[in-house]
Amino acid sequence: MLVSISHVTRYTLAAPALYSIQSLRLTPPSFDGQKVASWGIEMPHIEGAVLFRDCFGNMADLVAIAEPHSAVTITARGIVETQDRAGSVRGLLETTPVRVFKRETPKTAPDEGIRALAAGIGGRDTLERMHRLMTAVHESVEYIVGVTHAHTSAAEALREGRGVCQDHAHIFISAARAMGIPARYVNGYFVTGRAEPAEAHHAWAEAWVEGLGWLGFDAANGLCPTDRYIRLACGLDSSSAAPIRGTRRGGVEEVLDVVVEVQQQSAQQ
Repeated sequence: MLVSISHVTRYTLAAPALYSIQSLRLTPPSFDGQKVASWGIEMPHIEGAVLFRDCFGNMADLVAIAEPHSAVTITARGIVETQDRAGSVRGLLETTPVRVFKRETPKTAPDEGIRALAAGIGGRDTLERMHRLMTAVHESVEYIVGVTHAHTSAAEALREGRGVCQDHAHIFISAARAMGIPARYVNGYFVTGRAEPAEAHHAWAEAWVEGLGWLGFDAANGLCPTDRYIRLACGLDSSSAAPIRGTRRGGVEEVLDVVVEVQQQSAQQ
């Protein structure tokens, strides 16, 4: 499947910032089942960006704006070709030991509810248990926008019983780690299948299954990633896998606007 993606992020400030620096994880990798046909990022001073791979192997651009500014627009767009690999993640440059992804973070620390969820998951092997965990999270948390926020933890979202894809991923990761299974957070894009472009920035989880490697599990939709998924970056949770992270000197009352459009393309386009 050929997929076109446009990801536009706008920061507007009531008073100018004197200096800012942004770390961008906005370039999807090529690996088995995902090939980047074309990609580019536009923003002020992107030509001077320092390119690097972070500790999780994500491709990143470090961009500094050393002049007063009241607004910044960051645009990432391109074409990616995908194949359905039933959630299998192979061919990535893996720089982090698998055991690191057992580490708890504030967003994924388990409470009694998470541990009870994990303890109730049976199965003949790790693969079956992860599928059952995905189904359990999907059934436990209703997808509703606006109930949770960017800083909501897995434990809080499970207690609420409502949330979005970030919350489903955090709960899955927290429970998997409570079961002793390495798991990581993935952000990317999702093709909805509609004829028109759709806003579809998405998040899911990957778990390590001995003998098979990393496998994707999307508890929000209750399925393993297919060719409708475009993988962007991974981390311990949504913070470390965020597409954009940064800091600035000065500037107040930030307003953030994000527009993501994802659409399947025909081979002739």
